[in-house]
Amino acid sequence: MGELVTDKHVKYILSVEKRKDDFESVVMEHLRMNGAYWGLTALDLMGKLDVVDVNEVVSWVMSCQHDSGGFGGNVGHDPHILYTLSAVQVLALFDKMDLIDADKVTNYIVGLQNEDGSFSGDMWGEVDTRFSYIAICCLSIIHRLDKINVEKAVKYIISCKNMDGGFGCTPGGESHAGQIFCCVGALALTGSLDLVNKDLLGWWLCERQVKSGGLNGRPEKLPDLQG
Repeated sequence: MGELVTDKHVKYILSVEKRKDDFESVVMEHLRMNGAYWGLTALDLMGKLDVVDVNEVVSWVMSCQHDSGGFGGNVGHDPHILYTLSAVQVLALFDKMDLIDADKVTNYIVGLQNEDGSFSGDMWGEVDTRFSYIAICCLSIIHRLDKINVEKAVKYIISCKNMDGGFGCTPGGESHAGQIFCCVGALALTGSLDLVNKDLLGWWLCERQVKSGGLNGRPEKLPDLQG
């Protein structure tokens, strides 16, 4: 079996950050907070987190926070729950949680919970079970999960469960492996895994493996690393 070429992985991750003027980088600049989390997590898994300037990264993360408490995907971009979680995760990775105004972040997330228990991603109101997981995960990290209506949040997630055992992004939405990860994760964090039909869901997930050995995210699709 081959050996992981760690140095090349590290070099690639660092090079991505330096190519800020490339077309690919420009069109993805609104996702930079998520990209930072993915890259930094990869470095941490390889034991190479010390190759980055902690103060520089943390300073940039904090510059993306808005008065609302939420974080944008980059400096000057609107706040969104997706980027807020990544920002909190990056700060946690560097053991800089003391820089977070937990009350402001909490108020931002609490304000995104809807009457039915679902969560919007931002002020524009898009609803998705991904956002339910993100809200619950983020509040768990900063120890403020009790500030939302957990019972309603769980009820909404369960309303997105389908007859095949999987979960969709909204009630009646097609079951998708990505949404299932989010829903099961949210239920785990809230101590509600007993509401999952484990046998039925397990069967559905096993069916995602195709002949090549890869996994797809939903029936009749090609295998995908995100599945």
